[in-house]
Amino acid sequence: MASTRTVHVVDDDELLRDFTDHALSQAGYQVLQHPTGEDFLSALAEAEAGCILLDIQMPGLSGLQVQEALKARGVAWPVVVLTGRGDVRIAVEAMKNGAYEFLEKPYEPAALTATLEAAFEAFEAEREARAEVARAEALIATLSARELQVMQGLLAGMPNKIIAYALGLSVRTVEIYRANVMDKLKARGLSTAVRLALAAGVEPLPDPE
Repeated sequence: MASTRTVHVVDDDELLRDFTDHALSQAGYQVLQHPTGEDFLSALAEAEAGCILLDIQMPGLSGLQVQEALKARGVAWPVVVLTGRGDVRIAVEAMKNGAYEFLEKPYEPAALTATLEAAFEAFEAEREARAEVARAEALIATLSARELQVMQGLLAGMPNKIIAYALGLSVRTVEIYRANVMDKLKARGLSTAVRLALAAGVEPLPDPE
């Protein structure tokens, strides 16, 4: 995420876009205006990741249709839906579709910036969580098939001798594989290895019968 947070304002109301641009620029945000959903989607490939202020009722593509297009493209930026009076039902539908929050027009700058601050914090936390999962998956992928089985045994809480019995190996061989697992996962201790395995979605080894 860039140090200056980017906000995409997607609304056909030029006065509201300018008002929002001024308020957010004063608060330190970088603001990009898009008069229609089509305009925003056409610029999306080159756009910087950020928060989307999305009007629910626009000529052409509606806010809900823009949301669907974002989902189809795998774009998971936080969306704050902008609604007029009487649009609460549609706003709730947008939130069911993944919107972070909705604001009813006219909104106060303080309410807008508070909502965006919370949305960005949630977005950044989610990005960090995804990065952790990707890192864990990459490390787990370096394990051989046998090393992965030993890791699964550790995840099941099995001591080395039970893992050896379950896999038909000697205890010494399991110890070697276990050392390899810890080395490849760059784990200082078993708790780190377990955390990585859980993050990567590794399943525990079934108990031997």
